[in-house]
Amino acid sequence: MPNVFQIEGTIMLVVSLIVMAVKIFSLVTALMFSPEHYRAADKLTKQAWVAILGLGVLAAILMPYSPLGLLNLAFLIAAFVYLADVRPALKGLYQR
Repeated sequence: MPNVFQIEGTIMLVVSLIVMAVKIFSLVTALMFSPEHYRAADKLTKQAWVAILGLGVLAAILMPYSPLGLLNLAFLIAAFVYLADVRPALKGLYQR
């Protein structure tokens, strides 16, 4: 029978992998759009978003078992902001 610490470790590993996947997906999609799309959508520049999301991926790599740490949480929120606000605006411009 697994003990509580094994279950907790498994849950933390799964959460860490999900956080990493969200951050990597955000970074890859941010790299796909041109700087002109960011200007046309009146959003933060491409370089700024790539830097923010890249630092988020780096933080997730360096601190993999701390998905709910303050730094990882801040970068996860930034990734969600990108996915919820910036990416749809860029995608709308890209399809026109």
